[in-house]
Amino acid sequence: MKILVIGPSWVGDMMMSQSLYRSIKDLHPAAEIDVMAPAWCRPLLNRMPEVRWALPMPLGHGTLQLGERRRLGRELRGERYDRALILPNSFKSALVPFFAGIPIRTGWRGEMRYGLLNDLRVLDKTAFPLMVQRYVALAYPPTVRSAKALPNPLPWPRLRVDENESTTAVSEFGLDNGRPLVGFCPGAEFGPAKRWPHYHYATLAKSLIDGGDQIVLFGSAKDRQAGDEIIALLPANERPYCRNLAGATALEQAVILIASCRAVVSNDSGLMHVAAALGRPLVALYGPSSPDFTPPLSHQARVIRLITGYQRVRKGDGDQGYHQSLIDIQPEQVMAELDTLAAAGKEN
Repeated sequence: MKILVIGPSWVGDMMMSQSLYRSIKDLHPAAEIDVMAPAWCRPLLNRMPEVRWALPMPLGHGTLQLGERRRLGRELRGERYDRALILPNSFKSALVPFFAGIPIRTGWRGEMRYGLLNDLRVLDKTAFPLMVQRYVALAYPPTVRSAKALPNPLPWPRLRVDENESTTAVSEFGLDNGRPLVGFCPGAEFGPAKRWPHYHYATLAKSLIDGGDQIVLFGSAKDRQAGDEIIALLPANERPYCRNLAGATALEQAVILIASCRAVVSNDSGLMHVAAALGRPLVALYGPSSPDFTPPLSHQARVIRLITGYQRVRKGDGDQGYHQSLIDIQPEQVMAELDTLAAAGKEN
């Protein structure tokens, strides 16, 4: 069986989609799975053993370009896929499999996809409360109408990183000074309302550096300023032990370096899901966004959230745009969770 998956366009969603690929392999061990997604996803897909090929989607997020999608679909006809799984809910995401003539095209009902999808599922959000469950359900027949009918536990995402890759990357970035690495992921795509305050990160960094660790800050170029603000609050003699690599690493390099960390502290972000998939001890900090929908999928993760239920994400809810519920999470709470994870690791 050959399957084409139209993948999501966000780091966290792409990570959670690996549970679908693992589920397909559990059901059909000989299945060949190709994933079409933005080119930047390739470093993640290449580390998922279930994926045969990562096919680049050359069209930007939000663009229709009907003629180009028709061309892409026709180019794929020679692959003779048996089935397509379309993870995004948009109209345009269903076009390439339709033009490719793939006989079974499966996805959740979204914006005007009647005809484009011939295995159209109607989502009951209460039956599949987690995004990862909604992905995995597409591997099963439409008679599976609840997460209770899915395997328990689900096969969670797991990325492969070779130990030699980690050793080489640590050396290349000058981090091989004998101090263990603790990764911070202080950014969030939405902005400050989903970020733990930089001054809390700085306080935690100081405690960890005093205890013999070094801090590595990960993120995109947009997170560079947040990293600089963290370092600026550290005493001058401790700043060499806090490296801001936000925007200085490709995603591939960030994945390898995160795999080298003894622990990771992260906002609700794509890199949080990467750290979970790498099996790193992880403290995930949530404010208005909820772990009830997209939690870190790892037994090595601890979630700190001081509020319950859905909260509307708004900019400017607190000091410097930070959400008050994240301001209220104290560095001492995070340190206590890191200590608990470290103790559990020693016991195992």
